[in-house]
Amino acid sequence: MDPLALAAWSFPVLLILIFLRVPIGLSMLLLGLVGSWLVYGSVPPVLNQMKNLAYTQFSNHSLSIVPLFLLMGQFASLGGMSRDLFKAAEAFLGHRRGGVGMAAIGACAGFGSICGSSLATAATMGQVALPELRRAGYSGALSTGALAAGGTLGILIPPSIVLVIYAILAEQNIAKMFAAAMIPGVLAALGYMAVIAIYVRAAPGSAGRIPAVPWPGRLRALYAVWPVIAIFVVVIGGIYSGMFTPTEGAAVGAVATGLLAWRNGSLSAKGILGAFEATAAATGMVFMIVLGAAAYNNFLALSQLPQELALWVGTLGLGPYSILWAILIFYLVAGCVMDSLSMILLTIPIFFPMISGLDFGLSAEHTAIWFGILVLIVVEVGLITPPVGMNLFVIQSMAPDISIRDTYRGVWPFVFSDFLRICVLVAFPAITLFILRF
Repeated sequence: MDPLALAAWSFPVLLILIFLRVPIGLSMLLLGLVGSWLVYGSVPPVLNQMKNLAYTQFSNHSLSIVPLFLLMGQFASLGGMSRDLFKAAEAFLGHRRGGVGMAAIGACAGFGSICGSSLATAATMGQVALPELRRAGYSGALSTGALAAGGTLGILIPPSIVLVIYAILAEQNIAKMFAAAMIPGVLAALGYMAVIAIYVRAAPGSAGRIPAVPWPGRLRALYAVWPVIAIFVVVIGGIYSGMFTPTEGAAVGAVATGLLAWRNGSLSAKGILGAFEATAAATGMVFMIVLGAAAYNNFLALSQLPQELALWVGTLGLGPYSILWAILIFYLVAGCVMDSLSMILLTIPIFFPMISGLDFGLSAEHTAIWFGILVLIVVEVGLITPPVGMNLFVIQSMAPDISIRDTYRGVWPFVFSDFLRICVLVAFPAITLFILRF
């Protein structure tokens, strides 16, 4: 079979394997090796590729940041920081209309600043905030919709594992990627809060209020979260200022978060062992996806599909923004069936050269950073887009009395907020790149 046709047929085969519950990393690895064998026409070149592939990928020092940020998130979960963040936000906002829901969004943003995973943020904050939302009289649809959307802030607010992987693939500065994600992440949190404010006014019976907390109580709640704020400032500020490298910053954050959990009395010997085991399991999963994507992308490169696709797009005569929107829409659709990391690893080697060759009136570096933030946002929207958004199922599993239909209904206003934010960031790249001027 012609290599181009072989590569084209590999995409539906990959989707079939995913639907059959074959792990995505293993699926890409198998397709990559079998496809390379069919293109080469013999086994020895594939065996040589297998010999070098893993070392080539994992000898990259930048990847050591992944287990460190994952460990940081594990310590944050064990240390009860999610509860403290929610209580602090609730103390200031809970008495307002829709305030408890806004507090949940604010706590998700705060927890996302020390956890690089959307699913972990949704699961952790769901355990803390969902009972409080129900006690405050929030409807099932609004409760689960808000928490599912809030979970996406775990990866939009830096540090972010997906941004690290994108920076490595696109050969960009990790510190600048983290800095560029700050304003879009804050806009996401504010947008979700605005959705809740509109929702509770459009449907007055969907949310209740709690009594106002006196100022001494608010200050005590705020004091309880100052270590979390300090860790975020030290890690992100230290990385961006050049005080230490991203890997060193991740190590500092992991140690600081672990010490905070120990100080809170939440880190027993069993808890430490569990945190290391969970980190090792998550790291193994991430690295397996990285390895599988590398094998699959090698096969695609051999088939010349990315180059032919770029040439074909060039012959269409489309403007830069038309091509960009086509790519973003692809990510929105694919995000409904694939996880964000797999999509980044699979598609960036194809799409990034295409975007780099277009003129958006930006420098090459700024184009790469802006595109990376847009991709990060749209793949995360897939986590809350029915019918198979992963965050929806994570939250809904914690509230079995709430139907999945109600959860779908509750999340759509937040999805609309995401679409609106994407349009604004595409139209005004300066919003994303503003902080890089300093």
